[in-house]
Amino acid sequence: MLFMVIESFHTGKAPEIYRRFRERGRMAPDDVTYVASWVDLKFERCYQVMEAVNEARLREWTRNWDDLTDFEIVPVRTSAEAAAIMKSA
Repeated sequence: MLFMVIESFHTGKAPEIYRRFRERGRMAPDDVTYVASWVDLKFERCYQVMEAVNEARLREWTRNWDDLTDFEIVPVRTSAEAAAIMKSA
């Protein structure tokens, strides 16, 4: 299952987020897979696509970062999947 993860960095914490990532990696369970990400130009938000069997597994990952960023998790599907569903509608 795919999830759009919107991270809102706590004010001034971007350097610490990147430092922790360099030192410890993503710190996600083995069955949670990083797909892609984008960071806004002010280093205030990160938009990530992650894959996991369910949101609970994803939350195991986000708990490692809750002190530095807030998370919004949105289940998503690919455009191709959406088009296939809508084709029969």
